[in-house]
Amino acid sequence: MTTLDTLKLALIGQYNAALSMFEDCVRRCPDDQWTASVGSRPFWHVAYHVLYYTDLYLSPNLESFEPRDFCREDYHFLGRLPFPPFEEVAADIPYDRETILGYADHCRKKMPESVNAETAESLDGPCGFSWYEIPRAEFHLNNIRHLQHHTAQLILHLRRTAGIGIGWE
Repeated sequence: MTTLDTLKLALIGQYNAALSMFEDCVRRCPDDQWTASVGSRPFWHVAYHVLYYTDLYLSPNLESFEPRDFCREDYHFLGRLPFPPFEEVAADIPYDRETILGYADHCRKKMPESVNAETAESLDGPCGFSWYEIPRAEFHLNNIRHLQHHTAQLILHLRRTAGIGIGWE
């Protein structure tokens, strides 16, 4: 097995573990907490945000990304738009649990295809997104960290509000 193969297997394993923990949070979230605030955003919105970016960043670049049919304009942003007019995003129609779990499944299926398409050259090259200036290999790690960061927020919320613990994958 080559070093490239080992790296791909490690990335796939870590994406799968992070997605498993995320899905466990979503499945176990009590109905009364689905719209409750996790920080300053509803549980469902944090869940949608992290999946949207996981999906986006599994694409080679912005131009090749195809948002899912159910994606609503600007719902992936938490807070204000990061570009003019810098308005607050009004994500006021919650996605249901089944939609979020379906989106996680989409990311789980897209991920090995994305990772396995990488070459040594693509992993050494630019990540494909102008707002990040890191190599593609590091970008995959960044994507996993983002997924884990928001999953940890959801886990903490469930622990504090409902006494629900989420296992380590």
